[in-house]
Amino acid sequence: MISSLVHRRMSWLGATAVSLAWFSVAPLQAATPITPKDVVYQVITDRFADGNTANNTPAGFDSTLFDDPDLDGHGNGDDLKLYQGGDWQGIIDKIPYLQGMGVTAVWISAPYENRDTEILDYQAGGGIDRWTSFHGYHVRNYFATNKHFGLMQDFEALKNALHAQGMKLIIDFVSNHTSRWVNPTNSNSAEDGRLYEPDKNGSGNYVFDANGNPLDWNSDGNLENLLANPHNDVNGWFHGLGDRGADSSRFGFRHKELGSLADFSQENAQVVAHLEQAAKFWKSKGIDGMRHDATLHMNPAFVKGFKDAIDTDTGGPLSHFGEFFIGRPDPKYDEYRTFPDRTGVNNLDFEYYRAATNAFGSFSETMAQFGSMMTTTSTDYIYENQAVTFLDNHDVTRFRYIQPNDKPYHAAIATLMTSRGTPNIYYGTEQYLTSADGSDIAGRVFMQTETAFNTSTTAYQVIGTLSALRQSNDALAYGGTEILYSTNDVLVYKRQFYDKQVIVAVNRQPSVSATVPALNTTLPTGTYADELGGLLFCGSNTVTNVSGQNKITSFGLSGGEVCVWSYNPSLGTTIPRIGDVVSTMGRSGNTVYIYGTGLGGSITVKFDTTNATVVSNSDTKITATVPAVTPGIRNITVVKSGNTSNTFRYDVLSDDQVQVIFKVNASTVPGENVHVVGNVPELGNWDPAAAPEAMMNPNYPVWFLPVSVPKNTALQFKFIKKNGGTVTWEGGSNRSFTSSSSSTGTSDTTVYTWQP
Repeated sequence: MISSLVHRRMSWLGATAVSLAWFSVAPLQAATPITPKDVVYQVITDRFADGNTANNTPAGFDSTLFDDPDLDGHGNGDDLKLYQGGDWQGIIDKIPYLQGMGVTAVWISAPYENRDTEILDYQAGGGIDRWTSFHGYHVRNYFATNKHFGLMQDFEALKNALHAQGMKLIIDFVSNHTSRWVNPTNSNSAEDGRLYEPDKNGSGNYVFDANGNPLDWNSDGNLENLLANPHNDVNGWFHGLGDRGADSSRFGFRHKELGSLADFSQENAQVVAHLEQAAKFWKSKGIDGMRHDATLHMNPAFVKGFKDAIDTDTGGPLSHFGEFFIGRPDPKYDEYRTFPDRTGVNNLDFEYYRAATNAFGSFSETMAQFGSMMTTTSTDYIYENQAVTFLDNHDVTRFRYIQPNDKPYHAAIATLMTSRGTPNIYYGTEQYLTSADGSDIAGRVFMQTETAFNTSTTAYQVIGTLSALRQSNDALAYGGTEILYSTNDVLVYKRQFYDKQVIVAVNRQPSVSATVPALNTTLPTGTYADELGGLLFCGSNTVTNVSGQNKITSFGLSGGEVCVWSYNPSLGTTIPRIGDVVSTMGRSGNTVYIYGTGLGGSITVKFDTTNATVVSNSDTKITATVPAVTPGIRNITVVKSGNTSNTFRYDVLSDDQVQVIFKVNASTVPGENVHVVGNVPELGNWDPAAAPEAMMNPNYPVWFLPVSVPKNTALQFKFIKKNGGTVTWEGGSNRSFTSSSSSTGTSDTTVYTWQP
């Protein structure tokens, strides 16, 4: 999402109509999800490179909203509230540049049509700021492309060009809201927020031309039709509760508006159906992953079913990660850290970002505290290597603005590239892009006007070198983290996956040297060269045996020095070892990818004790099918020649997930919360410790909670009260409710009364 929130009509294409529903006509290749071996590069599409000036002012667009004061057809990068001209062809043109930096996955702005009219902000002094939706977070029509970026054939060209080079494509996807529907700077006057869809044929399917672009099927002169309008919300598509403001409750975050953006009622079955249809439509185009916007503000029951619907559809599981925006420390931390386990959608690692910015940027935290964060989160996160780590992005201050000194700047990049998680590089970090001030909008500079895409910068080379190491040494992708030594300014840590190891030593101080004492190690004796080749001033080091204990010889770290020493022995092919699994949540019959080593040859994949069907396998990857197994948490293992691998946690869902909104009238005392618990794993299987999160009570004493449960299922449940470790069950008989039989259904229970 963007914090600068204030911050089209398509012409008929005249091509032969091709009737489509929301799936691809051609067979869909299986997605290639990102893994911790990948390096993701985040591009704000409008702010990277302009490969096709013809789409800078699409038909019907107000050309004054394109930043081109000299009228030469090119964005000049001065007014960052306006469109600058970056597009998908520009990304295609820069693929060699990205490859040279070791980028293996590209995350682009939302590719679909956005509100394309000016957004006016009235200033206290009488001025008016004019904004555009260049960022992609103001959806207007999910089934048409953003014409500033290109047509559908251009999107397909980008996907094909990346895939041809073995690179992956991730799209931003917004399912929390449409656009701003009232203007908070003008007495909440009516604005936009409307959602449109393409024409439909007689069978109720959307229609597109031969290239996949909407067309005027009904010959009414329009390419789109109004679907939902927050100003006349007859079908309840929007919550309509006003801006969240200072409401810090879960209800406020999830049901009220973020920056006056029209907030979808994700408890409405029509909304669920449309959003799932839209996500499947883009999946059918061959993408590999989705970054979900504003997950902090979404209904987790919706997110769980949404992700499940996408991954169950043709093509196998995608990568899913989302923006659960927190501070450090933050009262929402527990909700944040458990979000991936509850929904299947991983997090952008804001905890890592905050700690890294503090340690390497402002120096407000010590390196010892940063190291503590890495080990603590490795325990707190069940899938710590799937968390997407970053130093900055489009929603926060550019890291270069915070840290203008090259030495700690490079040290932060090297640490990001060798830490647990999957690293994400914000476009231009490798070119030292900064901003005029600390705002997020100031950081969204037009890279084409700011840099020459120099491939010889130290940052570019550090990223490329460590990307190669991440792919070659599984310790970085799959390993655990151990802190070997730390002070206020120095951190030495180990990443290890079985016998494979990487040792990283970092001195953040730009001009103060430090001495690291001899450290106990499990590395074999010998000399280890710096994997960075001295880019950050390091040389080799030796491991010697002292009185039976192998030790890394004491060494000095000059200002800004970073050492990366690698031990990468073959683990052989006999013993299977699991490094990662995608997805970590799904139903029987779903595809699952298992990554690691020793996975080739004759193998058996088990979910607890039940065998899964192996579709294909190699030494480093297995494609399997989730077996018919008792739903709930199951451990995946791989068995080969009598050897059993380590386990990996997988959440088997009971069935297609739908929502039930549970409601109860219950009085509580301070510190007490109400939960629902019942007879399916999604309701905790009667275990209070495994029950869904606490219910919400904006209209106390009535409590409510949307819960993701299996469709068409007779649920048995009761309400309980929790106060710390004390659990109070309501009396009486079990309650009964049957969930919707529709795959996108939602249903409300009556408001029950607590049974004493």
